[in-house]
Amino acid sequence: MAAAAQLFEVRYRDGNMQHIQERHLEPFDADEYIERLAWRTPGGGSKGGAEAFDPKRLLVEFQNHIEELKQLDERIQRKVEKLEQQCHREAKEFAHKVQDLQRSNQVAFQHFQELDEHISYVATKVCHLGDQLEGVNTPRQRAVEAQRLMTYFNEFLDGDLRSDVFNNPEKIKEAADIIQKLHLIAQELPFDRFADVKAKIASKYHDLERQLIQEFTNAQRTGEIGRMREVAAVLLHFKGYAHCVDVYIKQCQEGAYMSNDIFEDTAVLCQRVNKQVGEVFCSPETVMAKLIQSIFDNQLQAHVKEKLDEARHSDVEQYLKNLYDLYSSIQELKERIRQRTNLPLGPSIDTHGETLLSQEVVVNLLQETRRAFERCHKLSDPADLSRNAFSIFLLLVDHLCVDHIDYALEIGLSAIPSADAKNANLYFLDVVQQANTIFHLFDKQFNDHLMPLISSSPKLTECLHKKKEVIEQMEVKLDTGIDRTLNCMVGQMKHILATEQKKTDFRPEDENNVMIQYTTACSKVCVYVSWQVERVRRSMDGKNVDTVLAELGVRFHRLIHEHLQQFTYSSMGGMLAICDVAEYRRCAKDFRVPLVLQLFDTLHALCNLLVVAPDNLKQVCSGEQLTNLDRNLLHTFVQLRADYRSSRLGRHFT
Repeated sequence: MAAAAQLFEVRYRDGNMQHIQERHLEPFDADEYIERLAWRTPGGGSKGGAEAFDPKRLLVEFQNHIEELKQLDERIQRKVEKLEQQCHREAKEFAHKVQDLQRSNQVAFQHFQELDEHISYVATKVCHLGDQLEGVNTPRQRAVEAQRLMTYFNEFLDGDLRSDVFNNPEKIKEAADIIQKLHLIAQELPFDRFADVKAKIASKYHDLERQLIQEFTNAQRTGEIGRMREVAAVLLHFKGYAHCVDVYIKQCQEGAYMSNDIFEDTAVLCQRVNKQVGEVFCSPETVMAKLIQSIFDNQLQAHVKEKLDEARHSDVEQYLKNLYDLYSSIQELKERIRQRTNLPLGPSIDTHGETLLSQEVVVNLLQETRRAFERCHKLSDPADLSRNAFSIFLLLVDHLCVDHIDYALEIGLSAIPSADAKNANLYFLDVVQQANTIFHLFDKQFNDHLMPLISSSPKLTECLHKKKEVIEQMEVKLDTGIDRTLNCMVGQMKHILATEQKKTDFRPEDENNVMIQYTTACSKVCVYVSWQVERVRRSMDGKNVDTVLAELGVRFHRLIHEHLQQFTYSSMGGMLAICDVAEYRRCAKDFRVPLVLQLFDTLHALCNLLVVAPDNLKQVCSGEQLTNLDRNLLHTFVQLRADYRSSRLGRHFT
């Protein structure tokens, strides 16, 4: 019995241990755990009734189980300690590895920095070497080119053109390049000593020009687009380039008008030529514009005159019908050309300086409107007063602002010439002046006669909105016209400088015999600018004067700044450039705009770099007016000096 009881106790203990381990894997609930333990113990639960309950056995079971739990806790604690030790050991090993990686990364980063510095050093050396090679190669190339031109010049001087380039028709392109450069050089030579050679070069120049134009003509007739493009590119640098374009335009129109519908023929011609000019000429828009102008001036003008003359004196009604039909056809043609060529064709209108704004018409309209407002005030019912006044105001807007002022602005905009037009009539400023006067009268009537009638009604908001809308639309057109007019002014200045300024102005042959205070080009530009400034002051009022003059002054400064960078300056030439800029600055004072005067002060300081002694150059560049400027800009001006290479002035900027 004892052995059986012991065996039962061992098995029971093993069952309890298994039960403990199972409970260890589940979420632990103490009450449930005790209940299940008592239930599993023989005599410890309610099974068998009260007679089967054995408290002593249950106590023994609890004591044994508590002991087992203690043993389990010790085993778990030992396992936890072992795992903690292993974790600490692995953490130390990982920390050592991280430190080793950090040291390796630091070494690699240091090597990378050293490599980057070495690459930067090598790149700097390479750039410096490239600059030195360029500095050596560029003068060498220029010297080779100069020697080559001198050789050809000697042939003209001797009167014997021995070089194959002048005698081989297949080398006409190379010959054209040479003769074009010799022609530019010959223009700078004194006439008394080189009259004969200048005449020979000019003769060869015109001869080659005629040959090229003839070759272009032949290529056009045979449809050789590639050859046409090649010859046009060569002729681009010749004075006969415009004649080449004229020949092209004339031949384009040959055989183009074969049907009875001249407008359809013109549209087809423009579409065909528009594609071709883009493949032949470097400025196809200019060529197309010239072609269209030729068509309108010749073909269409003759056609219109013929149609109108048929009924001018015999049948007035038919004359007006023909006029209407022709006008409609021309407008439709212009729209078709605009769609097919993307050219901004506007109405070609010459107003001969007329603004098309009549003070008399304006005064009459305003007086009639004033009387209408007075009648409206006396005759209208109070409920209808604001509505009737608003209707009168709309009539005034339609007839004064739209039919009269807006029409004049549209015509004025279309009559503004292009920026490269010569001797352009800039009468749009007169339009601005008269439009401003009319605006003031219109605004005065709005406040004096309309406002009292609508000030306390909902129509006030509508009137103010309508007035603002109309004025804003006209201001947009005025701003556009003023901007185009300023472009024309700058274009006229550019034309004066291009025709009057000579290269020898700033590199005179006799440095000791320069008697003028400033160049002729400078004098004419300043006269033109002063005149335009006065016109702006007469045409504008209030802050508009300063705004427009500031914009004109900035464009004027930009033009002079870019113009001065086209020349090379000797010592005396630099002094003359300073005198020119001083005169430009004096002219800039008439603008009465601080920004414009400041720009010319800075330009005057930049021109001092053209004459300062090489040893003092660095000190001048650090002066008050130049210290804040980009060093590349300073270097650009110093490079314009004739002694830039010989005095090694570039070293001050490296």
